[in-house]
Order: sequence, then structure tokens, then C-alpha cells
Amino acid sequence: MLCLALKNLHVLCVVVSGSGFFLRGLWMLSDSPRLNLRWVRVVPHFVDTLLLASAIAMAVISDQYPLAQDWLTAKLIGLLVYILCGMMALRRGKSKTTRGIFFAAALLAFAYIVSVAITRSPLGVFSW
Repeated sequence: MLCLALKNLHVLCVVVSGSGFFLRGLWMLSDSPRLNLRWVRVVPHFVDTLLLASAIAMAVISDQYPLAQDWLTAKLIGLLVYILCGMMALRRGKSKTTRGIFFAAALLAFAYIVSVAITRSPLGVFSW
């Protein structure tokens, strides 16, 4: 029961986090002042903390860990790529073109992570 609740929380946080990143990326590309709103800067940290906490709790409960499970290792590597590309897209990219390229790369990394989670294969959608 607890594992199912954690999984549902995790999936909800994935949807909210991914949707929020997509929206912030669109705002970045359109130079929207909404990116400067306090809640836009705070909420992603809260959601991502819940996302990470639920992932760690599920790993502990199910006794499945990155480096022991190849698909979880792939998700972890994908997550690091997603975070780095997301930082470049929303904050550190010097030009809008650079930020746009990193935004697209972050979305691809996000899609890869989701496909690995669904297939439980490090190949993601390419394992079908």
C-alpha cells in the first residue's frame, strides 16, 4: 500500500515538474516577466524535493538501487543530464539560441527518463 502511494506521488511529481519546466522554458523563450514571480522560483524546488524523496523511499522499500539495477542507473544519469541542460536553458545560457538548444536537450533527457521508467530498460523506447 505504501509503495503504491509513493509511486503515485512520484508520478504526480514527475508530471508537475515536467510541465512546470516546459512552461518556464516557454516563458524563457518569450522573455516573459512571469519567470521572476516568487512562486515560479520556489514551487519547482518543493516539487523536485518531493520527487527525489519519493524516489529514494521507493528504492529503499523495494531494495532496488542505481548501480545495482541498470535501468535505475540509466535514470540517474539521465537525471543529471536533465538537470545540467535545464540549468543552462533557464539560467546560464548566454544567448537565447543557446538556451533554446539546451531547453530542447533537457526535454529530450526528460522524455528519455520517462521512457526508461516505463520500460524498465536503459534503452527506454528503443527497447521495444
